[in-house]
Amino acid sequence: MIHRLASTRKAPKVVVERCRMVELSWKGWLILQIANELRRSQKTVRRWLHRFNRSGLEGLKDLGGQGRKRRITEAERSRIIALVKQTPPGRLEVQPSHEMWAPDETGPAEWPLDGLAAAAQELGIQVGRSQVRRILLAEGVRWRRTRSWARSKEPGFEGKGRGLSSSAPARPTTRPWSAPTSSDR
Repeated sequence: MIHRLASTRKAPKVVVERCRMVELSWKGWLILQIANELRRSQKTVRRWLHRFNRSGLEGLKDLGGQGRKRRITEAERSRIIALVKQTPPGRLEVQPSHEMWAPDETGPAEWPLDGLAAAAQELGIQVGRSQVRRILLAEGVRWRRTRSWARSKEPGFEGKGRGLSSSAPARPTTRPWSAPTSSDR
């Protein structure tokens, strides 16, 4: 079983590596040689060999439940992420009468991390600014809108126009690489 696990590609990588340690030990390799071959410390090799001798194949698996438990549940994480989808209290909204109005004129127009943390705390989730940031980054959620300074929804807005200043060269319209044509061959 160890020989099969040491060469499989379907088992977790760490288990395969640990089986390889045992296999090399059975072939008579020294701890130092195994450590150098697998690029691990001698202490690590020794620990896994002792665990295998003590518990067999089960000793090569990771023990579950180690490390600090998450303080915020998945449901609370989902509620924090859902906050980002809500309109911030200071964002102006166009009313049916074409007037601009914000629910809270003193509130932020975009969600700052401090505002998201405060809103989460109002929901009863004890979370800080940095943890909100880590949660949003881990989930790939953007909490700020990208701004386009070249476009606007205002009817009287005029764009910058075409091109840059005369001192900056214009971008080439074709790609720097192109497929060879029949005349290039």
